[in-house]
Amino acid sequence: MPDAGKPSGPQPGRLLKRAEFLTVRRGEKRRGRLFLVEVLDRGDDKAPRVGYTVTRKVGNAVVRNRVRRRLKEAVRTHAAHDMTPGNDYVIVGRHDVLGATFDQLKVELSRRIRGSR
Repeated sequence: MPDAGKPSGPQPGRLLKRAEFLTVRRGEKRRGRLFLVEVLDRGDDKAPRVGYTVTRKVGNAVVRNRVRRRLKEAVRTHAAHDMTPGNDYVIVGRHDVLGATFDQLKVELSRRIRGSR
């Protein structure tokens, strides 16, 4: 019996190097109240990759890590299947992520990743 929180599809890869994050900045920007999603089409059919960043303006390390953990969990459980193969995504978290319900976060993240307004 599968766990309720486990996603059913393949999980996206991770962006880990600074150069990868800077490359994605050249792509499309999808702004929202809770976060900014930067998307770059790599031009291949490999699995999508995602990276997370939260600036120091958001708060101290504890607050930034809470924002990052909420975003990662929303992608893992809900929004990963909305990602297009061959794309890189960078999600820039804002402080409002902490005030939103998890359902609001999942819906907004899924919408921004798909590119709909």
